[in-house]
Amino acid sequence: MNIAPNSYFGTRKRLTATVASLAVIGAVGVGALATGTAPVLADAVRVEAPQVPSFADVVERVTPAVVSVKVKAKIEPAADDGSDQSDDQDGMNNLPDNPQLRRFFREFRGFGDQGGQFGMRRFNHRGHNDGQPRPVAQGSGFFISDDGYLVTNNHVVEEGSAFTVVMNDGKELDAKLIGTDPRTDLAVLKVEGDGKFTYVDFADDSKVRVGDWVVAVGNPFGLGGTVTVGIVSARNRDINSGPYDDFIQTDAAINRGNSGGPLFNSLGEVIGINTAIISPSGGSIGIGFSIPSQLASGVVEQLRQFGETRRGWLGVRIQPVTDDIAESLGMATAKGALVAGVIKGGPVDNGTILAGDVIIKFDGKDIHEMRDLPRVVAESPVGKAVDVVIVRKGVEQTVKVTLGRLEDGEKLASGEDGNTDEDNGDKAPAVSTAAVLGMTIGELNDETRTKFGIAADVSGVVITDVTKDSAAAERGIQPGEVITEIAQESVATPKDVMDRIGALKEQGRKNALLMLASKTGELRFVTIRMD
Repeated sequence: MNIAPNSYFGTRKRLTATVASLAVIGAVGVGALATGTAPVLADAVRVEAPQVPSFADVVERVTPAVVSVKVKAKIEPAADDGSDQSDDQDGMNNLPDNPQLRRFFREFRGFGDQGGQFGMRRFNHRGHNDGQPRPVAQGSGFFISDDGYLVTNNHVVEEGSAFTVVMNDGKELDAKLIGTDPRTDLAVLKVEGDGKFTYVDFADDSKVRVGDWVVAVGNPFGLGGTVTVGIVSARNRDINSGPYDDFIQTDAAINRGNSGGPLFNSLGEVIGINTAIISPSGGSIGIGFSIPSQLASGVVEQLRQFGETRRGWLGVRIQPVTDDIAESLGMATAKGALVAGVIKGGPVDNGTILAGDVIIKFDGKDIHEMRDLPRVVAESPVGKAVDVVIVRKGVEQTVKVTLGRLEDGEKLASGEDGNTDEDNGDKAPAVSTAAVLGMTIGELNDETRTKFGIAADVSGVVITDVTKDSAAAERGIQPGEVITEIAQESVATPKDVMDRIGALKEQGRKNALLMLASKTGELRFVTIRMD
Protein backbone atom coordinates (compact mmCIF):
# COMPACT_ATOMS: atom_id res chain seq x y z
CA MET A 1 0.00 0.00 0.00
CA ASN A 2 1.43 3.35 -0.99
CA ILE A 3 0.71 5.81 1.82
CA ALA A 4 0.54 9.35 0.52
CA PRO A 5 -1.29 11.57 3.02
CA ASN A 6 -0.66 14.69 1.01
CA SER A 7 -2.56 13.25 -1.94
CA TYR A 8 -5.70 13.26 0.21
CA PHE A 9 -5.18 16.22 2.51
CA GLY A 10 -2.85 18.57 0.66
CA THR A 11 -4.05 22.04 -0.25
CA ARG A 12 -5.16 22.36 -3.83
CA LYS A 13 -4.33 25.70 -5.39
CA ARG A 14 -6.89 27.32 -7.63
CA LEU A 15 -5.56 27.92 -11.10
CA THR A 16 -7.17 30.69 -13.12
CA ALA A 17 -6.65 30.77 -16.86
CA THR A 18 -7.59 33.85 -18.83
CA VAL A 19 -7.54 33.99 -22.59
CA ALA A 20 -6.40 37.50 -23.55
CA SER A 21 -5.98 37.39 -27.32
CA LEU A 22 -4.72 35.39 -30.27
CA ALA A 23 -2.26 37.04 -32.65
CA VAL A 24 -1.61 36.07 -36.22
CA ILE A 25 1.85 36.92 -37.52
CA GLY A 26 1.76 37.99 -41.14
CA ALA A 27 4.50 37.73 -43.73
CA VAL A 28 5.91 41.09 -42.72
CA GLY A 29 6.12 39.97 -39.09
CA VAL A 30 7.92 36.79 -40.06
CA GLY A 31 10.40 38.76 -42.11
CA ALA A 32 10.99 41.10 -39.23
CA LEU A 33 11.76 38.17 -36.98
CA ALA A 34 14.31 36.94 -39.51
CA THR A 35 16.09 40.33 -39.52
CA GLY A 36 16.04 40.63 -35.76
CA THR A 37 13.69 43.59 -35.68
CA ALA A 38 10.56 43.74 -33.56
CA PRO A 39 7.75 41.61 -34.99
CA VAL A 40 4.71 43.25 -36.46
CA LEU A 41 1.34 41.76 -35.41
CA ALA A 42 -1.24 41.68 -38.12
CA ASP A 43 -4.90 40.66 -38.15
CA ALA A 44 -5.10 40.31 -34.36
CA VAL A 45 -8.07 38.15 -33.31
CA ARG A 46 -9.47 38.58 -29.82
CA VAL A 47 -11.36 35.72 -28.21
CA GLU A 48 -13.49 36.36 -25.17
CA ALA A 49 -12.82 34.01 -22.28
CA PRO A 50 -15.75 31.62 -21.73
CA GLN A 51 -17.83 32.19 -18.63
CA VAL A 52 -17.18 29.29 -16.28
CA PRO A 53 -20.31 28.70 -14.19
CA SER A 54 -20.29 28.81 -10.41
CA PHE A 55 -22.11 26.00 -8.64
CA ALA A 56 -21.89 27.60 -5.20
CA ASP A 57 -25.62 28.35 -4.98
CA VAL A 58 -26.57 24.83 -6.04
CA VAL A 59 -24.07 23.25 -3.65
CA GLU A 60 -25.28 25.39 -0.76
CA ARG A 61 -28.84 24.28 -1.40
CA VAL A 62 -28.27 20.53 -1.82
CA THR A 63 -25.44 19.63 0.57
CA PRO A 64 -27.70 19.48 3.67
CA ALA A 65 -29.51 16.57 1.97
CA VAL A 66 -26.29 14.58 1.37
CA VAL A 67 -25.01 12.38 4.19
CA SER A 68 -22.27 9.93 5.06
CA VAL A 69 -23.35 6.37 5.79
CA LYS A 70 -21.42 4.34 8.34
CA VAL A 71 -22.00 0.61 8.35
CA LYS A 72 -21.20 -1.83 11.12
CA ALA A 73 -21.13 -5.60 10.97
CA LYS A 74 -21.32 -8.24 13.67
CA ILE A 75 -17.89 -9.80 14.14
CA GLU A 76 -18.05 -13.30 15.55
CA PRO A 77 -15.64 -13.89 18.45
CA ALA A 78 -12.54 -15.79 17.39
CA ALA A 79 -12.26 -19.32 18.70
CA ASP A 80 -9.64 -19.75 21.42
CA ASP A 81 -7.36 -22.46 20.10
CA GLY A 82 -4.79 -21.95 22.81
CA SER A 83 -2.24 -20.52 20.41
CA ASP A 84 -0.20 -17.44 21.17
CA GLN A 85 -2.03 -14.51 19.55
CA SER A 86 0.21 -11.66 18.54
CA ASP A 87 -0.71 -8.12 19.59
CA ASP A 88 0.28 -6.99 16.12
CA GLN A 89 -2.68 -8.40 14.14
CA ASP A 90 -3.02 -5.08 12.33
CA GLY A 91 0.66 -5.09 11.34
CA MET A 92 1.26 -1.78 13.13
CA ASN A 93 4.62 -2.82 14.55
CA ASN A 94 6.05 -2.81 11.05
CA LEU A 95 5.48 0.92 10.69
CA PRO A 96 7.90 3.68 11.75
CA ASP A 97 7.32 5.18 15.18
CA ASN A 98 5.33 8.09 13.79
CA PRO A 99 1.93 8.69 15.48
CA GLN A 100 0.54 10.62 12.52
CA LEU A 101 1.52 7.93 10.05
CA ARG A 102 0.17 5.19 12.32
CA ARG A 103 -3.16 6.98 12.67
CA PHE A 104 -3.41 7.42 8.91
CA PHE A 105 -2.59 3.77 8.29
CA ARG A 106 -5.03 2.55 10.95
CA GLU A 107 -7.85 4.58 9.44
CA PHE A 108 -7.24 3.96 5.76
CA ARG A 109 -5.78 0.45 5.62
CA GLY A 110 -8.10 -2.18 4.29
CA PHE A 111 -9.46 -0.29 1.29
CA GLY A 112 -10.86 -2.86 -1.09
CA ASP A 113 -13.53 -3.61 -3.59
CA GLN A 114 -16.65 -5.63 -3.01
CA GLY A 115 -18.37 -7.62 -5.70
CA GLY A 116 -16.36 -5.85 -8.38
CA GLN A 117 -17.73 -2.48 -7.26
CA PHE A 118 -15.50 0.50 -6.78
CA GLY A 119 -16.23 3.40 -4.46
CA MET A 120 -16.74 1.44 -1.25
CA ARG A 121 -14.64 2.27 1.73
CA ARG A 122 -13.87 -0.79 3.81
CA PHE A 123 -12.23 -1.24 7.18
CA ASN A 124 -10.32 -4.24 8.46
CA HIS A 125 -10.52 -4.74 12.21
CA ARG A 126 -9.09 -8.20 12.48
CA GLY A 127 -7.76 -7.43 15.96
CA HIS A 128 -11.23 -7.07 17.49
CA ASN A 129 -12.58 -10.39 18.74
CA ASP A 130 -15.17 -9.28 21.30
CA GLY A 131 -18.20 -9.91 19.09
CA GLN A 132 -19.22 -6.26 19.05
CA PRO A 133 -20.35 -4.43 15.89
CA ARG A 134 -17.38 -2.81 14.14
CA PRO A 135 -17.20 -0.39 11.19
CA VAL A 136 -16.72 -2.25 7.93
CA ALA A 137 -17.82 0.22 5.31
CA GLN A 138 -18.50 3.86 4.76
CA GLY A 139 -20.26 5.44 1.84
CA SER A 140 -22.61 8.24 0.89
CA GLY A 141 -26.34 8.75 0.61
CA PHE A 142 -29.02 11.41 0.27
CA PHE A 143 -32.49 12.11 1.63
CA ILE A 144 -35.44 11.71 -0.74
CA SER A 145 -38.14 12.83 1.70
CA ASP A 146 -38.46 15.08 4.74
CA ASP A 147 -39.43 12.13 6.95
CA GLY A 148 -35.99 10.51 6.83
CA TYR A 149 -35.92 8.10 3.89
CA LEU A 150 -32.56 8.08 2.13
CA VAL A 151 -30.88 6.27 -0.76
CA THR A 152 -27.46 4.65 -0.95
CA ASN A 153 -25.81 1.70 -2.72
CA ASN A 154 -26.51 -1.93 -1.88
CA HIS A 155 -22.80 -2.72 -1.82
CA VAL A 156 -22.32 -0.15 0.93
CA VAL A 157 -24.83 -1.76 3.31
CA GLU A 158 -25.08 -5.42 2.31
CA GLU A 159 -22.75 -6.73 5.04
CA GLY A 160 -24.11 -4.39 7.69
CA SER A 161 -26.06 -5.04 10.87
CA ALA A 162 -26.15 -1.44 12.16
CA PHE A 163 -26.23 1.85 10.29
CA THR A 164 -25.36 5.42 11.25
CA VAL A 165 -26.04 8.51 9.15
CA VAL A 166 -23.70 11.45 9.57
CA MET A 167 -25.34 14.76 8.66
CA ASN A 168 -23.60 17.61 6.91
CA ASP A 169 -23.22 19.41 10.26
CA GLY A 170 -21.58 16.34 11.85
CA LYS A 171 -24.63 15.13 13.77
CA GLU A 172 -24.95 11.34 13.86
CA LEU A 173 -28.32 9.55 13.68
CA ASP A 174 -29.20 5.86 13.75
CA ALA A 175 -30.92 4.40 10.68
CA LYS A 176 -32.62 1.14 9.80
CA LEU A 177 -32.44 -0.75 6.54
CA ILE A 178 -35.75 -0.72 4.64
CA GLY A 179 -34.79 -2.76 1.58
CA THR A 180 -32.07 -3.55 -0.95
CA ASP A 181 -31.87 -4.45 -4.63
CA PRO A 182 -28.58 -6.10 -5.65
CA ARG A 183 -29.53 -6.05 -9.34
CA THR A 184 -29.38 -2.25 -9.50
CA ASP A 185 -27.06 -1.84 -6.50
CA LEU A 186 -29.60 0.30 -4.62
CA ALA A 187 -30.68 0.41 -0.98
CA VAL A 188 -33.09 2.49 1.09
CA LEU A 189 -32.51 3.45 4.73
CA LYS A 190 -34.71 5.42 7.13
CA VAL A 191 -33.41 7.64 9.87
CA GLU A 192 -35.17 6.93 13.13
CA GLY A 193 -36.87 9.97 14.67
CA ASP A 194 -39.50 12.59 13.95
CA GLY A 195 -37.28 15.36 12.60
CA LYS A 196 -37.74 17.09 9.27
CA PHE A 197 -34.90 16.65 6.82
CA THR A 198 -33.75 18.57 3.78
CA TYR A 199 -34.21 16.36 0.73
CA VAL A 200 -33.61 16.42 -3.02
CA ASP A 201 -35.76 15.29 -5.95
CA PHE A 202 -35.06 12.94 -8.83
CA ALA A 203 -35.00 14.56 -12.27
CA ASP A 204 -35.84 13.11 -15.67
CA ASP A 205 -32.44 11.89 -16.80
CA SER A 206 -33.68 11.36 -20.37
CA LYS A 207 -33.21 15.10 -20.86
CA VAL A 208 -29.54 14.92 -19.88
CA ARG A 209 -27.16 15.31 -22.80
CA VAL A 210 -23.54 14.38 -23.23
CA GLY A 211 -21.55 17.48 -22.37
CA ASP A 212 -23.93 18.79 -19.69
CA TRP A 213 -22.43 19.97 -16.42
CA VAL A 214 -22.84 17.66 -13.40
CA VAL A 215 -21.98 17.96 -9.71
CA ALA A 216 -21.07 14.98 -7.51
CA VAL A 217 -21.41 15.31 -3.74
CA GLY A 218 -20.28 12.62 -1.34
CA ASN A 219 -17.93 11.26 1.29
CA PRO A 220 -14.69 10.21 -0.47
CA PHE A 221 -12.17 8.50 1.81
CA GLY A 222 -14.29 9.43 4.83
CA LEU A 223 -13.55 13.14 4.44
CA GLY A 224 -17.21 14.17 4.64
CA GLY A 225 -19.10 16.46 2.28
CA THR A 226 -16.95 16.88 -0.81
CA VAL A 227 -18.02 18.47 -4.09
CA THR A 228 -16.57 17.70 -7.51
CA VAL A 229 -17.67 18.98 -10.90
CA GLY A 230 -17.51 17.51 -14.39
CA ILE A 231 -19.62 16.75 -17.42
CA VAL A 232 -21.67 13.86 -18.72
CA SER A 233 -19.12 11.89 -20.73
CA ALA A 234 -21.48 9.28 -22.19
CA ARG A 235 -24.92 7.72 -21.81
CA ASN A 236 -26.28 4.16 -21.80
CA ARG A 237 -23.06 2.52 -20.67
CA ASP A 238 -23.09 -1.25 -20.15
CA ILE A 239 -20.30 -2.27 -17.76
CA ASN A 240 -21.52 -5.87 -17.34
CA SER A 241 -22.47 -5.38 -13.70
CA GLY A 242 -26.06 -6.56 -14.03
CA PRO A 243 -29.06 -7.12 -16.29
CA TYR A 244 -30.19 -3.49 -16.22
CA ASP A 245 -26.94 -1.68 -16.97
CA ASP A 246 -27.67 1.75 -18.43
CA PHE A 247 -25.16 3.97 -16.67
CA ILE A 248 -24.40 7.65 -17.01
CA GLN A 249 -20.65 8.10 -17.41
CA THR A 250 -19.04 11.20 -15.95
CA ASP A 251 -15.57 12.65 -15.49
CA ALA A 252 -16.51 14.29 -12.18
CA ALA A 253 -14.11 12.84 -9.61
CA ILE A 254 -15.67 9.85 -7.86
CA ASN A 255 -13.60 7.95 -5.32
CA ARG A 256 -14.03 5.28 -2.67
CA GLY A 257 -16.66 6.52 -0.27
CA ASN A 258 -18.64 8.35 -2.96
CA SER A 259 -20.75 5.24 -3.50
CA GLY A 260 -24.43 6.00 -2.99
CA GLY A 261 -23.97 9.74 -3.34
CA PRO A 262 -25.99 11.84 -5.77
CA LEU A 263 -25.01 13.20 -9.16
CA PHE A 264 -26.76 16.54 -9.69
CA ASN A 265 -27.52 18.55 -12.79
CA SER A 266 -26.86 22.28 -12.83
CA LEU A 267 -30.29 22.89 -11.27
CA GLY A 268 -29.55 20.78 -8.21
CA GLU A 269 -31.75 17.85 -9.27
CA VAL A 270 -30.59 14.23 -8.92
CA ILE A 271 -29.91 12.66 -12.31
CA GLY A 272 -27.88 9.71 -11.05
CA ILE A 273 -26.53 7.75 -8.10
CA ASN A 274 -22.77 7.25 -8.11
CA THR A 275 -21.90 3.59 -7.89
CA ALA A 276 -18.70 2.57 -9.71
CA ILE A 277 -15.46 3.73 -11.26
CA ILE A 278 -12.91 2.24 -13.60
CA SER A 279 -9.43 2.67 -12.19
CA PRO A 280 -6.27 0.59 -12.05
CA SER A 281 -5.24 2.32 -8.82
CA GLY A 282 -8.56 2.59 -7.02
CA GLY A 283 -8.60 6.39 -7.32
CA SER A 284 -10.46 8.53 -9.81
CA ILE A 285 -9.10 8.72 -13.32
CA GLY A 286 -12.16 10.50 -14.69
CA ILE A 287 -14.25 7.44 -15.55
CA GLY A 288 -17.17 7.12 -13.15
CA PHE A 289 -20.63 5.62 -13.50
CA SER A 290 -23.98 6.62 -12.05
CA ILE A 291 -27.29 4.77 -11.97
CA PRO A 292 -29.73 6.95 -14.00
CA SER A 293 -32.48 8.55 -11.94
CA GLN A 294 -35.35 7.15 -14.00
CA LEU A 295 -34.20 3.60 -13.34
CA ALA A 296 -33.40 4.31 -9.70
CA SER A 297 -36.58 6.16 -8.80
CA GLY A 298 -38.88 3.23 -9.59
CA VAL A 299 -36.74 0.77 -7.63
CA VAL A 300 -36.42 3.18 -4.71
CA GLU A 301 -40.18 3.70 -4.54
CA GLN A 302 -40.80 -0.06 -4.45
CA LEU A 303 -38.20 -0.56 -1.73
CA ARG A 304 -39.73 2.28 0.24
CA GLN A 305 -43.27 0.91 -0.04
CA PHE A 306 -42.73 -2.85 0.11
CA GLY A 307 -39.17 -3.37 1.35
CA GLU A 308 -38.52 -5.37 -1.84
CA THR A 309 -38.78 -5.04 -5.59
CA ARG A 310 -41.82 -6.14 -7.60
CA ARG A 311 -40.70 -6.28 -11.20
CA GLY A 312 -42.63 -7.27 -14.27
CA TRP A 313 -41.80 -10.62 -15.87
CA LEU A 314 -42.35 -11.86 -19.41
CA GLY A 315 -41.17 -15.43 -18.92
CA VAL A 316 -38.82 -15.85 -21.87
CA ARG A 317 -35.15 -16.60 -22.42
CA ILE A 318 -33.58 -14.25 -24.93
CA GLN A 319 -30.41 -13.75 -26.92
CA PRO A 320 -29.09 -11.07 -29.29
CA VAL A 321 -30.20 -10.79 -32.90
CA THR A 322 -26.99 -10.92 -34.93
CA ASP A 323 -26.70 -10.02 -38.60
CA ASP A 324 -26.60 -13.72 -39.47
CA ILE A 325 -29.74 -14.45 -37.46
CA ALA A 326 -31.52 -11.45 -38.96
CA GLU A 327 -30.66 -12.67 -42.48
CA SER A 328 -31.86 -16.17 -41.61
CA LEU A 329 -35.19 -14.79 -40.38
CA GLY A 330 -35.64 -12.54 -43.39
CA MET A 331 -35.28 -9.34 -41.36
CA ALA A 332 -33.85 -6.28 -43.09
CA THR A 333 -31.84 -5.18 -40.03
CA ALA A 334 -30.56 -6.83 -36.87
CA LYS A 335 -32.68 -5.50 -34.01
CA GLY A 336 -34.78 -6.66 -31.11
CA ALA A 337 -34.43 -9.66 -28.78
CA LEU A 338 -34.62 -13.23 -30.07
CA VAL A 339 -36.73 -15.55 -27.92
CA ALA A 340 -34.61 -18.62 -27.30
CA GLY A 341 -37.09 -20.31 -24.99
CA VAL A 342 -40.29 -19.91 -22.98
CA ILE A 343 -40.41 -20.60 -19.23
CA LYS A 344 -42.93 -23.29 -18.31
CA GLY A 345 -45.75 -21.81 -16.27
CA GLY A 346 -44.78 -18.26 -17.26
CA PRO A 347 -46.99 -15.50 -18.66
CA VAL A 348 -46.49 -16.56 -22.30
CA ASP A 349 -46.46 -20.34 -21.86
CA ASN A 350 -49.90 -20.35 -23.52
CA GLY A 351 -48.35 -19.93 -26.96
CA THR A 352 -48.66 -16.14 -27.10
CA ILE A 353 -44.93 -15.88 -27.72
CA LEU A 354 -42.89 -18.75 -29.14
CA ALA A 355 -39.23 -19.67 -29.32
CA GLY A 356 -37.89 -18.11 -32.52
CA ASP A 357 -39.99 -14.95 -32.24
CA VAL A 358 -38.13 -11.65 -32.28
CA ILE A 359 -39.48 -8.99 -29.91
CA ILE A 360 -39.04 -5.57 -31.50
CA LYS A 361 -41.38 -3.44 -29.39
CA PHE A 362 -42.69 -3.75 -25.83
CA ASP A 363 -45.51 -1.61 -24.47
CA GLY A 364 -44.82 1.08 -27.04
CA LYS A 365 -41.05 1.11 -26.47
CA ASP A 366 -38.71 0.08 -29.28
CA ILE A 367 -36.33 -2.78 -28.48
CA HIS A 368 -33.17 -1.88 -30.37
CA GLU A 369 -31.01 -4.60 -28.84
CA MET A 370 -31.39 -7.52 -26.48
CA ARG A 371 -30.41 -5.66 -23.29
CA ASP A 372 -33.24 -3.16 -23.77
CA LEU A 373 -35.93 -5.77 -23.11
CA PRO A 374 -35.13 -6.88 -19.53
CA ARG A 375 -34.99 -3.28 -18.39
CA VAL A 376 -38.32 -2.14 -19.85
CA VAL A 377 -40.07 -5.32 -18.70
CA ALA A 378 -38.71 -4.98 -15.17
CA GLU A 379 -39.87 -1.36 -14.99
CA SER A 380 -43.45 -2.39 -15.87
CA PRO A 381 -46.03 -3.09 -13.15
CA VAL A 382 -46.85 -6.67 -12.24
CA GLY A 383 -50.20 -7.70 -13.74
CA LYS A 384 -50.20 -5.06 -16.47
CA ALA A 385 -51.53 -6.11 -19.89
CA VAL A 386 -49.11 -4.87 -22.56
CA ASP A 387 -48.83 -5.00 -26.33
CA VAL A 388 -45.76 -6.81 -27.61
CA VAL A 389 -44.73 -6.50 -31.25
CA ILE A 390 -42.96 -9.60 -32.56
CA VAL A 391 -41.59 -10.88 -35.84
CA ARG A 392 -42.65 -14.49 -36.42
CA LYS A 393 -41.46 -16.28 -39.54
CA GLY A 394 -40.84 -12.94 -41.21
CA VAL A 395 -44.26 -11.49 -40.39
CA GLU A 396 -44.70 -8.64 -37.89
CA GLN A 397 -47.62 -9.02 -35.50
CA THR A 398 -48.83 -7.70 -32.15
CA VAL A 399 -49.78 -9.90 -29.19
CA LYS A 400 -51.25 -9.03 -25.80
CA VAL A 401 -49.41 -10.25 -22.69
CA THR A 402 -50.25 -9.93 -18.99
CA LEU A 403 -47.02 -9.65 -17.03
CA GLY A 404 -46.12 -11.85 -14.08
CA ARG A 405 -43.74 -11.03 -11.23
CA LEU A 406 -40.04 -11.58 -11.80
CA GLU A 407 -39.36 -12.71 -8.24
CA ASP A 408 -41.97 -15.48 -8.63
CA GLY A 409 -40.72 -16.35 -12.09
CA GLU A 410 -37.21 -17.00 -10.88
CA LYS A 411 -38.52 -19.92 -8.84
CA LEU A 412 -40.15 -21.40 -11.94
CA ALA A 413 -37.04 -20.85 -14.03
CA SER A 414 -34.82 -22.56 -11.46
CA GLY A 415 -37.29 -25.45 -11.29
CA GLU A 416 -36.69 -26.19 -14.96
CA ASP A 417 -33.15 -27.35 -14.36
CA GLY A 418 -32.97 -31.07 -14.99
CA ASN A 419 -30.40 -33.77 -14.52
CA THR A 420 -27.02 -32.56 -15.71
CA ASP A 421 -25.07 -35.74 -14.98
CA GLU A 422 -23.45 -37.26 -18.03
CA ASP A 423 -23.31 -40.99 -18.55
CA ASN A 424 -19.73 -41.99 -19.24
CA GLY A 425 -20.53 -45.67 -19.82
CA ASP A 426 -19.73 -47.86 -22.76
CA LYS A 427 -20.28 -46.54 -26.24
CA ALA A 428 -23.83 -47.14 -27.46
CA PRO A 429 -24.51 -49.11 -30.65
CA ALA A 430 -24.49 -47.15 -33.88
CA VAL A 431 -27.73 -45.52 -35.01
CA SER A 432 -28.92 -44.04 -38.28
CA THR A 433 -26.76 -40.99 -38.84
CA ALA A 434 -26.01 -38.24 -41.35
CA ALA A 435 -23.30 -35.64 -41.85
CA VAL A 436 -24.23 -32.02 -42.46
CA LEU A 437 -22.54 -28.63 -41.92
CA GLY A 438 -19.64 -30.20 -40.05
CA MET A 439 -21.89 -32.20 -37.72
CA THR A 440 -22.70 -35.86 -37.44
CA ILE A 441 -26.32 -36.22 -36.42
CA GLY A 442 -28.39 -39.17 -35.29
CA GLU A 443 -31.76 -40.26 -34.03
CA LEU A 444 -32.63 -39.31 -30.47
CA ASN A 445 -33.67 -42.56 -28.78
CA ASP A 446 -33.16 -44.26 -25.45
CA GLU A 447 -29.61 -45.26 -26.30
CA THR A 448 -28.47 -41.80 -27.34
CA ARG A 449 -30.30 -40.21 -24.42
CA THR A 450 -28.36 -42.48 -22.07
CA LYS A 451 -25.04 -41.92 -23.82
CA PHE A 452 -25.24 -38.12 -23.70
CA GLY A 453 -27.38 -37.73 -20.57
CA ILE A 454 -30.22 -35.98 -22.41
CA ALA A 455 -33.38 -35.23 -20.43
CA ALA A 456 -36.55 -37.15 -21.30
CA ASP A 457 -38.51 -34.04 -22.33
CA VAL A 458 -35.97 -32.97 -24.99
CA SER A 459 -36.91 -33.89 -28.55
CA GLY A 460 -35.24 -33.48 -31.93
CA VAL A 461 -32.10 -34.76 -33.62
CA VAL A 462 -28.99 -35.38 -31.54
CA ILE A 463 -25.54 -34.13 -32.57
CA THR A 464 -23.14 -37.02 -32.03
CA ASP A 465 -19.93 -35.43 -33.33
CA VAL A 466 -18.59 -32.07 -34.52
CA THR A 467 -15.77 -31.80 -37.06
CA LYS A 468 -12.82 -29.75 -35.92
CA ASP A 469 -12.54 -26.28 -37.58
CA SER A 470 -15.96 -26.73 -39.21
CA ALA A 471 -18.68 -24.07 -39.36
CA ALA A 472 -20.46 -25.86 -36.50
CA ALA A 473 -17.31 -25.91 -34.37
CA GLU A 474 -16.82 -22.18 -34.95
CA ARG A 475 -20.25 -21.60 -33.41
CA GLY A 476 -19.40 -23.60 -30.30
CA ILE A 477 -21.76 -26.49 -31.06
CA GLN A 478 -21.00 -29.54 -28.94
CA PRO A 479 -21.82 -33.27 -29.18
CA GLY A 480 -24.85 -34.04 -27.06
CA GLU A 481 -26.76 -30.94 -28.08
CA VAL A 482 -30.06 -31.53 -29.86
CA ILE A 483 -31.34 -29.80 -33.01
CA THR A 484 -35.02 -29.06 -32.39
CA GLU A 485 -35.74 -26.62 -35.22
CA ILE A 486 -34.16 -25.36 -38.42
CA ALA A 487 -35.42 -22.02 -39.76
CA GLN A 488 -38.31 -22.26 -37.30
CA GLU A 489 -39.43 -25.66 -38.59
CA SER A 490 -39.36 -28.66 -36.24
CA VAL A 491 -37.10 -31.61 -37.07
CA ALA A 492 -37.37 -35.14 -35.65
CA THR A 493 -35.04 -37.27 -37.81
CA PRO A 494 -31.69 -36.88 -39.56
CA LYS A 495 -33.62 -36.90 -42.86
CA ASP A 496 -35.67 -33.90 -41.69
CA VAL A 497 -32.45 -32.01 -41.07
CA MET A 498 -31.02 -32.84 -44.50
CA ASP A 499 -34.25 -31.91 -46.26
CA ARG A 500 -34.54 -28.61 -44.41
CA ILE A 501 -30.95 -27.62 -45.18
CA GLY A 502 -31.48 -28.51 -48.85
CA ALA A 503 -34.63 -26.37 -48.99
CA LEU A 504 -32.82 -23.36 -47.52
CA LYS A 505 -30.04 -23.67 -50.07
CA GLU A 506 -32.61 -23.76 -52.87
CA GLN A 507 -34.07 -20.53 -51.51
CA GLY A 508 -30.65 -18.88 -51.80
CA ARG A 509 -30.10 -18.61 -48.05
CA LYS A 510 -26.49 -18.25 -46.94
CA ASN A 511 -27.06 -19.24 -43.32
CA ALA A 512 -29.17 -21.80 -41.51
CA LEU A 513 -30.81 -20.81 -38.22
CA LEU A 514 -30.76 -23.72 -35.78
CA MET A 515 -32.53 -23.92 -32.45
CA LEU A 516 -30.47 -26.16 -30.18
CA ALA A 517 -31.46 -27.71 -26.89
CA SER A 518 -28.92 -28.49 -24.18
CA LYS A 519 -28.97 -31.81 -22.37
CA THR A 520 -31.31 -30.27 -19.77
CA GLY A 521 -33.56 -28.61 -22.34
CA GLU A 522 -32.33 -25.01 -22.30
CA LEU A 523 -32.65 -23.50 -25.75
CA ARG A 524 -30.41 -21.25 -27.81
CA PHE A 525 -30.22 -20.16 -31.43
CA VAL A 526 -27.14 -20.33 -33.65
CA THR A 527 -26.57 -19.58 -37.30
CA ILE A 528 -24.29 -21.73 -39.45
CA ARG A 529 -22.90 -20.82 -42.83
CA MET A 530 -24.07 -23.15 -45.61
CA ASP A 531 -21.55 -22.10 -48.26
